[in-house]
Amino acid sequence: MTARGWAFFLARRLAVLALLLVVVSFAVFSLLYLSPGSVIDTLLGTNPRTPAELSYLTSEYHLNQPFLTQYWIWASQAVRLHFGNSIQTSLPVTSEIRQRLPVSLFLGVYAYILTVLLGVGLGIAAALRRQRLADRGIVGAAIVALSTPAFVSGVFLIYLLGIQVRLFPVAGPGTGFFGELWHLTLPAVALALTATAYLVKHTRAAVIGVLDQDYVTFARARGLTASRVLTGYILRNALIPVVTMSGLILSYVITGAVLVEDTFSLPGIGQLLVQSATAKDLPLIQGVAMVIAVVIVLANLLADVALMAVDPRIRLGRGSR
Repeated sequence: MTARGWAFFLARRLAVLALLLVVVSFAVFSLLYLSPGSVIDTLLGTNPRTPAELSYLTSEYHLNQPFLTQYWIWASQAVRLHFGNSIQTSLPVTSEIRQRLPVSLFLGVYAYILTVLLGVGLGIAAALRRQRLADRGIVGAAIVALSTPAFVSGVFLIYLLGIQVRLFPVAGPGTGFFGELWHLTLPAVALALTATAYLVKHTRAAVIGVLDQDYVTFARARGLTASRVLTGYILRNALIPVVTMSGLILSYVITGAVLVEDTFSLPGIGQLLVQSATAKDLPLIQGVAMVIAVVIVLANLLADVALMAVDPRIRLGRGSR
């Protein structure tokens, strides 16, 4: 694809994703009005109400303005990463998120790497040994993993590897790179299990589909080695559907971190979202929801770019036909 084609592709994708973020931001902002009671009730909760406090909230959240005007003001501030102050701590929402975000990003990237390595590797192994014992064992384990929620896997891993075997720490994020890597191993495994099972099934099906193609048979008939056929013909074509799933997998890892972080007492975005929802801290919920939405949108954009890079058959508009 030419540089102009790439630029058009990115511009079109960014326009669609920007529109999606506008829709998400409108829904997130509307939470303030969908909650039971008045906006003042939602913002103050059980805190005491004084005339000065009511006047401050009316001015801070522009409650004397029409709804769409309030949304426009909120969205323009959100673009500058200003979501107001937390009801619980009175600290800026951005500061609260900034403190928690590194742990969640580390956990998400760690779980994503484990998912790709295990999912692709086991999927290829199952496909190359289809209808054999190894294939049946891998597929059976994938079915069990698909049926197990991440927080249940987390509790099981805590009991088995954290309490019984005492191999890994069961709480806290650790300090330093290797300390975080060690402490976040169990949460990352718990978070990766379900996504790995999905990836195993898709990789296995994709590889089996490629194995039955004529060009693989011809490559073997030409006397090419098994490793050359695998890397040059099978994986090159079979991994295209896997790349397509990468955005979905990364989105799952991000959203699934909510319960996993709470299970392992990790001070990340997921735990912050649970705590803010419990306390009905609407400004904090809005800020965290928008950050998660932006990360998911960027993850899907990266997946689209990766798919365009690995599959030269994909073109834009009429060029794809």
